[in-house]
Amino acid sequence: MSEILEVDLLAFETGSDQQRKAVVDGTMQSLKSGFVFTKHDLSEDLLDTTYGMLEQFFTLDAEVKQTATIPNSNGQAGYTGLLVETAAVSESPDWKEMLNWGADIPDGHPLKKKYPSRYQGPQLPDNLVPGMTETFVQFYNRVLDIQRRFLRIIAVGIGCHETFFDNMTTNGTTLTRAIHYPAMDLSPGEEHIWAGEHDDINLITALPRATAKGLQVRMEDGSWIDAIPPQGSMIMNTGIMLEHITNGLIPGGWHRVIADPEEPGERYSVVQFCHPTPWTILNPVTSCITPENPQRFAPIEAGDQLDQVLYEINLVEDGRRV
Repeated sequence: MSEILEVDLLAFETGSDQQRKAVVDGTMQSLKSGFVFTKHDLSEDLLDTTYGMLEQFFTLDAEVKQTATIPNSNGQAGYTGLLVETAAVSESPDWKEMLNWGADIPDGHPLKKKYPSRYQGPQLPDNLVPGMTETFVQFYNRVLDIQRRFLRIIAVGIGCHETFFDNMTTNGTTLTRAIHYPAMDLSPGEEHIWAGEHDDINLITALPRATAKGLQVRMEDGSWIDAIPPQGSMIMNTGIMLEHITNGLIPGGWHRVIADPEEPGERYSVVQFCHPTPWTILNPVTSCITPENPQRFAPIEAGDQLDQVLYEINLVEDGRRV
């Protein structure tokens, strides 16, 4: 693999058996790098509105943005400033600031009773950008719908029923993260690492749009390539939890974000991390265990695995790693 392939989610859903098979085959082939591009049906108007509101927020003064911080959220809700999150394999914090939000579930739901810190709802600063919550919740719901539908392609690809992921992602702790990478004053030929190389913790991540290039993907041979989706497609990449469930058949997608002197300005992106419910037991499925690929991972609860990675990436507020 030396490139990221493009597939069509809608062809999988409405096409012939042959078209569905082509989408599955293309997805599984591309995910050897942990990345794939897919056509989708997300509204461009919704993306425009979302990014416009994010620019309004991130251009506010630093002390004003800090009022949107949610104490004890460990980077899972509200605002997180520059030089906090740190890639697990790095000692240098990332040059990015973030605004995070998720969905809420009813107070009486057993998931909220057992994991109250996981379900804090979209605590967004409407006082700073009016209408933000309504727009961002709509964004969350639309992207989550696409992610859950795309997981059906992966389910077929690993030999499971296409609804395999449906139940575990219903009321999961999916998180949306808007990221602002500040402009860098670079000399010709100089690069700056905005975000160190890492793979995500979740099942799959969706990136519908970024305002500048910078995302790079590590391929199977160790080389790095720019991830630039065709017009009308979004980026999907895999995380640690999917690697665990597939017994390594689908690896986590390793990536980094690099400031490029050819595009020296700031960069905005909104990524959504599709998570299972925290009580989901992540265990390799039998279809991915063979004599050639014996079981690599022991079972672990999804919530416990998330806690482990939050510590590793320096987001646990009372236990900063660096």
